[in-house]
Amino acid sequence: MGLEEVQIRNMEHRSNRSNWLRAAVLGSNDGLVSTASLMIGIAAASKSEFIITAGLAGIVAGAMSMAVGEYVSVKSQTDIENTDRELEIKHLEADPDGEFAELVNIYMKRGLSKPLATEVVAAFYKQNPLDAHLRDELGYFEHSKARPVQAAVASAIAFTFGGVIPLAGALISKSNQVVFILIFTAVGLTTAGFISAKIAASPMFKTIARIFLGGALGVIITAGIGYLLGLTGI
Repeated sequence: MGLEEVQIRNMEHRSNRSNWLRAAVLGSNDGLVSTASLMIGIAAASKSEFIITAGLAGIVAGAMSMAVGEYVSVKSQTDIENTDRELEIKHLEADPDGEFAELVNIYMKRGLSKPLATEVVAAFYKQNPLDAHLRDELGYFEHSKARPVQAAVASAIAFTFGGVIPLAGALISKSNQVVFILIFTAVGLTTAGFISAKIAASPMFKTIARIFLGGALGVIITAGIGYLLGLTGI
């Protein structure tokens, strides 16, 4: 076995990270974009004395909103998983032979012969028939199970760290706050893309570009609205 084959065998799947990584990427990106947009919008509306206060308020409110939003959405997913689990228990109690045949048919569609599929299902049924159905019929795996608290915490922490970055830019300079907010935000978006690519083992350039360009577009649109509102006096 060559070195490359050994390295491939030692590589780990990343599906177990999808739950909290999704929340963390969303949180950090939202923290960077929403906080920077809010602060730049206020600066563009000629109300720069409120920039720091707005930034702090945006971070606190946004982090709480992200945490609650992630918890509620992911909890809904766990509710569906629990409902499916209870339904599968009832199916096994009401028609065990039919459920057995259903699982045999699933394995046959994946390429196993009927005798081999029957043998495999029988072996699984001796251990835990419910787990076999949840895994192979419904696609539920323990390592990828939705965890609402984990997602909420990851989202809130990531949002806070993301929001602190443009706020730090505003604190560095009083005369060129917008410029420093934009610079810090650009660095933050690039860093978020880099970290995301590393954790997910995804293409580095594409991941950074996607997060950076999406965040930059959000900042430009929101800051532009703040500028227009400042011009109109609303």
